[in-house]
Amino acid sequence: MSLVCPRCGPPLALADRHRRRPHRARAVAPKCEASPSHPPLLTRRTVSAATLLLSALPFPASSPQLPVASASEAAAEEEAEAQGESGVTEGLELERYTDQEQGFTLLKPTSWPKVEKAGATALFQQEGKGSNNIGVVVNPVRLNSLTEFGTPQFVADRLLQAEKKKESTKSAEVISAGERSGHGGLTVYEIEYTLDSTRGGMKRIFSAAFVASRKLYLLNIAYSDALEKPLDSQTRTVLEQVLHSFDSV
Repeated sequence: MSLVCPRCGPPLALADRHRRRPHRARAVAPKCEASPSHPPLLTRRTVSAATLLLSALPFPASSPQLPVASASEAAAEEEAEAQGESGVTEGLELERYTDQEQGFTLLKPTSWPKVEKAGATALFQQEGKGSNNIGVVVNPVRLNSLTEFGTPQFVADRLLQAEKKKESTKSAEVISAGERSGHGGLTVYEIEYTLDSTRGGMKRIFSAAFVASRKLYLLNIAYSDALEKPLDSQTRTVLEQVLHSFDSV
């Protein structure tokens, strides 16, 4: 009987080795799969940053604006305009607005109250004519500066491409695109263009954008610029002051 046990020993040991072999293979397999996964992850992050910027840029032209006015609201706007054009410019006396939490500041008309709008960090609109408004949106990005994305003209062209794809857009044309230095040497892009759409008719759009602390800041100023009542020089000067005042804090 004692001769049987030594014979049984080797097969048992051999069985143990057979059990350990697949265990080793499973331990090695995850290491082989982990290494090639990093490059695609970095690629997706880079693409997502550009995609976010492109999706955010069209925001000012439509999102801050209120829905199409009803008949009663349209009549109220016409009545307000009929009271005189001087009231428009007088109502554009400016005051400083600063959002310390989000990290931006700008000038805004004192008579334009702040309203809540989904997707807008801040939105101010003219009373009685909500289509005249100033909107700000802030989104996180994986960029340190707008220059990493492209030149002002490149950004303006992409913005206009997005505008023209909307069903409501009848025409859109870039007037100017440039840049200036903001707080601490921050690069700020400024774009002006005209937009004619089935929502609000002809408008003049002033946009400004900059990146700070890995956040994309976008300002949009929309103001009526109809053929029968074009944007006057005084109002334009005030709106340009708002545009140039947009900065980080």
